This record gives sequence, structure tokens and C-alpha cells, in this order.
Amino acid sequence: MAHNITTRGPAATGPDAQRAAMEKMYEETLRDFSEGAIVTGRVLEVRPTEVLVDIGYKSEGTLPASEFREGLDQVRPGDQFEVLIENLENDDGLVEVSKVRAEQQRKWENIVLNCAEGSAVTGEVKARVKGGMIVDIGVDAFVPASQLDLGAVRNPDEYLGKTLEFKIVKINKERRNVVLSRRELLEDRRREAKRELLRDIRPGQIRRGVVKNLTEFGAFVDLQGMDGLLHITDMSYRRLSHPSEVVQVGQEVEVVVLSVDHEKERISLGLKQRMANPWEGVEDRYPVNSRVRGKVVSLVPYGAFVELEPGVEGLIHVSEMSWTKRIAKASDVLKEGDEVEAVVLSVSAEDQKISLGLRQTQENPWERVQERYPIGSRVKGRVRNFTSYGAFVEIEEGIDGMIHVSDLSWTRKVNHPSEVLQKDQEVECVVLEVDPNEQRISLGLKQAQPDPWSGVQQRYRLGQRVKGKVLKVASFGAFVELEEGIDGLVHISQISDERVQRVRDVLQPGQEVEARVIKIDPVERKIGLSIKAAKVPDEEFTVSDDMLQGLRPGENLVDIAGAFEEAFGALGPKEWHPGESSKDDQSEPAT
Repeated sequence: MAHNITTRGPAATGPDAQRAAMEKMYEETLRDFSEGAIVTGRVLEVRPTEVLVDIGYKSEGTLPASEFREGLDQVRPGDQFEVLIENLENDDGLVEVSKVRAEQQRKWENIVLNCAEGSAVTGEVKARVKGGMIVDIGVDAFVPASQLDLGAVRNPDEYLGKTLEFKIVKINKERRNVVLSRRELLEDRRREAKRELLRDIRPGQIRRGVVKNLTEFGAFVDLQGMDGLLHITDMSYRRLSHPSEVVQVGQEVEVVVLSVDHEKERISLGLKQRMANPWEGVEDRYPVNSRVRGKVVSLVPYGAFVELEPGVEGLIHVSEMSWTKRIAKASDVLKEGDEVEAVVLSVSAEDQKISLGLRQTQENPWERVQERYPIGSRVKGRVRNFTSYGAFVEIEEGIDGMIHVSDLSWTRKVNHPSEVLQKDQEVECVVLEVDPNEQRISLGLKQAQPDPWSGVQQRYRLGQRVKGKVLKVASFGAFVELEEGIDGLVHISQISDERVQRVRDVLQPGQEVEARVIKIDPVERKIGLSIKAAKVPDEEFTVSDDMLQGLRPGENLVDIAGAFEEAFGALGPKEWHPGESSKDDQSEPAT
């Protein structure tokens, strides 16, 4: 700011010598004054709107009231202060001086002299400008908005009027500006505090901290140097859905240091470790086989967690929910909030686990199953489902018996139960075996029906002429149904006196034939037949070795199902239906 100085001439008194001395003094005085110089001024007079100042120059200067922040009523004649010479002679021939600029110059010189880049200073946030804030540190300095704090600043106006510490980032002497950063200062101090914390902190210590923020899995606590993680499982002995059930942001807490990882700079904290452990003495409070009551607090696919007391929970596994039903998931039986009664199955205070059983509060129907279903008794039930090895039949709610494929038919070799049964079909079976411990009942379907092979030796004898219908032809012979459930095999060599190349050239399924019985094996359930022997008179007929050539034990004398399996094994496990033809070949059946 420039101000005018009024001019006055030297006194016109005395002789020439006095005048010469005065001129010499004036010339010496002029040598001490130059534009930009700071000189001392003395108040000569305080006027209503200005102050008259003597700076020891040929002219006196005036300063407006705006140059005095404290007001003119605080200024007295004789007061001294520095002013800066801005212009020794303006267009009006006057000297321009400024008290404010002199003060600013001295402050800048002080900054340059006493402060360096990287040093810390204190200043008041004065104003908000584009891109940041102006801070008064003696001179105006600039702080970018991104450097105001550690995190993003949403409302910079909150910092106006605050006196804060800053780090000098850059001093430009030519342009006379200073750039500051509060963020760098805070980061430097935080790093130092972090080093001190990691040097001193130890597991087992009790530390005070402030909850900084919450996540789904826990809370981060500011330990004055770095954050430690307070995991949700270490907040309370009881089950928590969210950390906010125990702590809030800004809350001061006392925590236990659980672990310190210096390499990764991680600290784990615990809150519940400062409380009494409810699992101490739990084996005495909940002995095995005792009955307990609790509330379902959590459901998972494999079971339900039941709170027995705050901090103590037991698990009811799905396998312990019902004696008879197969439970797919716990939510099919229970829901959160249910009050349940259960039996303690096992307790481990060390592992903090209690296993509970829901079904143990009810009578086990399998304990009396042997009484209700003795071996040999007949039962009725509904076919519930199939497996590759049998069918499950529900004989009462929750009690299933199994019919093995080998017990489905007296005469057929069944590859899959669906060949004989259908789902939801009502069947009558015989109880073959009961095992309550393994919760198994073996049932027989064929045992509930007459065995067609019983008394077969009384109905059929060697040499007897019989009539039957061709059921199936194979490369090695034909199967002839003699009666329901009783089949015999005519080997290819016993079809005709003439050599038969292909069975299907002579016999077809459904064809009526007459034959003689040439072999009976009731144990193996096999009958051998000969069509060509039926043409021999009864008195001439005898069983010869050549007739039995293809019916040796372990060779071709097979039951109908076994023969089908040998004949069509190469075709895969296809269900056989009467009337279907086989692939014709001349290979002999496997021995």
C-alpha cells in the first residue's frame, strides 16, 4: 500500500556556513534512503483519518487509519514503528511509504531465516480459495485441499478459524509463497507413533483405543499409532450377527492384545478375553445325557445352534433330529427363535463344543421294531424309491425295509428293481432280517409268493414228453416255457436230427413245441429238453451222453434268466421282453 509524504524545506536562518552544513547533512541523509528500504518512523501527530510520521527524511509522511489494525485510539505521538519506502518521489513529487508492507517484509524475512522446507509451523486457517485454504503463519501460505487431513475432506469450511500445525512443503523466495501440508505432518507423526507402538506392544497387554470403523467381520480400533482388528468372534462369548451389537464408532474400549505380526504389521485384539469365560465348568453344568432347554439362534444346512446360556451354544446335527426321517437341512425341522428341549450327547470345554440331540427326547421306534416285525412275518408297504441294488419299501411312517434285487423273483435274474416294481406300488413282502442297531430291515418279495420250483421233481421226470411255448432263441438254443415260472433249455444240438446252423431258422418265439425232459437239476433250478428225442418211441428212449453234450454242469444247462444273461450280455443291461429276438450267432454259451 502506498501513501503520500508532504515536503518541507530547510530553515532559512544563519549565515552561509550554517546553510552549507545543513546541505551536507541533507545529502548524507539521502544516501540512507532507497525504494524498498525499511526505516523507522516516529509519530508526530494523530489526525482523525491519518497519522503524520517523521522518517528522518526531507519530507514527512502520512499513513491512513487503515494501516493500524488496533485503531487510531491506540496510537500516541512519539510512538515508533517501521515503514517501507515504496517510492521516493511519485508523480506529485511525494514519497510513498507503508507500515503494513514493512511488517510483511519483516515476517517474510523471519520465515526465510527461521523456517526450512520440511519443518513444522503453526498457523490459523484464514480463508478458502480455489483448490485449498489460506493459512496465516506470519505470512499467507497455501494448503491444497488434499493436504488438509489424512482422509478426504468433504467440508473444508469446517477448518476455518482453527489453529493447526502444518509441514512446510515448499518455500519459493522469488515469488514469496509457501506451500503447506497437514497430511504429511500427520503421516510422519503416525509413522513414528506406529514404530513406537510396534516396539512396545506385546500379546497379553491391556490397551485403550477408540473404535475407528466397523465391518461385517469386526471392528478396527485406533491404538494411537496404528489400527488393530477386533474380530467379531473375539467381541463376546455369545453369537453376534454384527459388531454393532457390542461396539460403536468413536467408542473408547479396553482390549487385550492377542497377537502381533511385526512382519505384516498386524495386531489382533480381543474384548471377550477381559470377561469371565462361560465355558469354564460347562461339563458340570451340562453333563452328558442330561436334558436341557434353549433357543435356536442360528441355522446352517448341517444343523441348528441352540443357546443354552449367554455365550454357551450347542449344536443339534441334522442326523440327531429324527429317528426315522432323513433330514436334508435343519430349516426343514426348526427355525430361529424356537425354544427346544434336547439331550446332551457330548461336551468339550476345551474345544467349546456341545453336541445335542433332538430325537433323543422321543422314543426310538427301532427299539421295538423286532417285536412288531419278527422274521418270517408278512408285511405290506409302499415302494418309496429305487437303488441299483434294490427297492425301499415304507412299512410304516419312518420305517423302511429293503428288497434286494436277488429277492424280487424266483425265476428271473433282475438287474434293476424297476423291472419288477413301480414307485408307490403296494406290495406284500416277508421279513427276512431285522437289525435295530443299524436300523435295517431286509424284505423278500419272492418269499411272499409260491416257489414254482418247489416239487418240480414230482411234476417232471426224465424222459417225460412235455409241451411248451418258445420264449426266446439264442445262438446256442431256445428257451421253452413249460409252466409259469418254469423254463427249460433246448440245446441247438437237440432241435433236429439234421444239423441246425441257426436256431431262428427252425424255432421262433411263441412257437408251440413238444420235447422230452432229458435232465432235471432242482438245486440249480435247471431243466434240459430235447425236441428230436420227442420223436423217439417211449420204449426206445434212453438218455445218452450225446444228448447231454451241451448240458454239462456249468455249461449250457442254465435257468431262463441266466441263459438270457449269457445270450445277451454283449448287448448291455437291457430289459428283456418276451417276443424280442436276439442277435444271431453260432458261438457257444460261455462256460
